This record gives sequence, structure tokens and C-alpha cells, in this order.
Amino acid sequence: MTATTTVRTGPAVLAPVAAFAALTIAYVATNARTPHPDASGPDVLAYTTSHVGLINAGAVLIVLSAAPLAIAAGLMQRILRGPSITTIGAALAAGGLTFSGLFAWAGARLTDSAGPVLARTLADLGYLSGGPAYAAGFGLLVVGIVMSALPERNLPEWLIWCGVALAAVAALSTLALVVSGLGYLLPVVRFGGLLWLIGVAVVLSRR
Repeated sequence: MTATTTVRTGPAVLAPVAAFAALTIAYVATNARTPHPDASGPDVLAYTTSHVGLINAGAVLIVLSAAPLAIAAGLMQRILRGPSITTIGAALAAGGLTFSGLFAWAGARLTDSAGPVLARTLADLGYLSGGPAYAAGFGLLVVGIVMSALPERNLPEWLIWCGVALAAVAALSTLALVVSGLGYLLPVVRFGGLLWLIGVAVVLSRR
């Protein structure tokens, strides 16, 4: 029963992971010049009012990326027969991405007459949703996959321990909410986690 399910479901997991990867890369490329979290309100307002098209495109991309992430997590949980924490984490991470896109879209609607404080606030909400909130959810997703793989060793050992390290970094990166110096860990979770998820999908697709 288990072998049959794995063979039928395994290859399908690559499609949503590939879609998530492509949308994530496209989003990052579109938003490469977005002001950093420590940028001033006037700088943020100046950028948003002059790059409406880019911001709207990025908002669409990041919102769209939430769905394949949730689908991929559901398929991985089914293949590994893991705990529900996998899909709970995916739902939280997908929610973070969605809210990040919505806040970005709202920020792009500001005009020159809007206050810089409002522009900075919307940018902060977008950063917190797509940064620490996403990292917290993604960390739970990774924990769920690792918990499934450890007893059965149905993932390569190096991939399992990379997942353990990634989950630890994800947990630590959420402290960027209170310690701004830890913000550099958020890209590690975003891109390191993406690579790790691709690795897991490739392994599972061959079973």
C-alpha cells in the first residue's frame, strides 16, 4: 500500500516545488531594488510612487507563490506520512507570503500626498509578513518533514541534517523582530529553504 502511494504521488511533487521556485526567483528579481527595512519613510514613499508597476508585479508573484508551496507541503506529508505540523507550517508560511504581497499592493497605491509614516508602516508590515512570519511557518514545515524522515531514513542523512540546521536558523531568524542584526538570516531561510525543498522533492520524486 505504501509503495503504491509513493510511486503514484512522488513525481507529482516536483511540479509545485518548481512553480514555487520559479515564482520566488521572479519575485526577487522584480523587487531587487526595494528599500531595505531600515530605509526612511520618505525614501520608501519615493520608491513606491515611482515603481508602482514593479511593486504590483512583485505582489502578484509572491501571492501566487503561496499556493504551490502549500500544495507541495501537502504532497510531501502524504508521501512521508508525516505529522500535520508540515501542512500547518506551510499554511502559516503561505499566509505570510500572501499578506506580504497584499501589504506591498496597498503600499503601491499611495500617492505623493500620503504621509511617509504610512508608507514606512506598510513596508514594515510587508517585511514582517514575508520575513519573520514566513520563516516561522517554513521552519515548522521543515520540522514536520524531518520528523517524518528521521525514523524511516527515507531521505538522505545529509538532507535530514541540513533540514535540522535550517529549522534552527528559521527559529533564530524570527528574533529579527526584536534584534535587527539577525535580519541577515531571513534570506538564508528563504533561499536555503528553497534549495532544500527542491532537494527533498527530487528525492521523493524518484521513489
